[in-house]
Amino acid sequence: MIRRMAGLVAFAACAAFAQNAAPSPAFEVASVKPHAGPLSRVDHFSSSGPRVTLEGYPPKGLVREAYGLENYQVSFAVPQRDDEYIYYDIFAKAEGDGAPTRNEFRQMLQTLLAERFKLKVHRGTKEMPVYALVVGKNGPKFKESAPDASSAANDVGVNGRNQYMTASKATMEDLVQTITNILFVDRPILDKTGLTGTYAFKLEATPEFRINNNPESSDISVFTAVQEQLGLKLEAQKAPVEVLVVDHIEKPSGN
Repeated sequence: MIRRMAGLVAFAACAAFAQNAAPSPAFEVASVKPHAGPLSRVDHFSSSGPRVTLEGYPPKGLVREAYGLENYQVSFAVPQRDDEYIYYDIFAKAEGDGAPTRNEFRQMLQTLLAERFKLKVHRGTKEMPVYALVVGKNGPKFKESAPDASSAANDVGVNGRNQYMTASKATMEDLVQTITNILFVDRPILDKTGLTGTYAFKLEATPEFRINNNPESSDISVFTAVQEQLGLKLEAQKAPVEVLVVDHIEKPSGN
């Protein structure tokens, strides 16, 4: 009898928890559309008050944004070859008139992906090959940011087959994220430059998937670009890395 009562109490507690659990954060309204093209921005996030715009995001980019991860930390249990490079634009509004943080918008995006893209994921950790970003033997080819520089002037865009980052005030972490997210290198990148300030620079290279699938003589490898344009270097190493595996994702349902 005591065991039966304990089981009933535990069941009642679980039921009460389920009833009182707060609903997942969600957008009040959201529009999801394939990007009409041509691409002028890739993975471009902007927000104003309760409104947020995600422009030029492939499905992998949306998952990465929703969970605050790097490109290399997201993989597909089943390769999405046909859909992976379809780009989407999302225009959404949170409830109320406040201004959610980017992390708060990310929680809402997780809900949207689960509902509209039927996204299912699981987490894991594995040791994998990485690239260490280090300073080249002749030192950096860029300068520290001007005192009045603003990170609002930083830009990421497309130039023909290439993608670029122009920065007036950016950290090495910003550079690592950009290389990882728009140039699609095959390994994680770890910042080991020891450079802790903010810097002005421009980097332009051809995404690795274009070079691997359909190379052209004018392509600029990210490895060459990092060395020749920035005076840095990508060195091969190994390290443990947190990953998020996409078990299932579909084309989004209608608006």
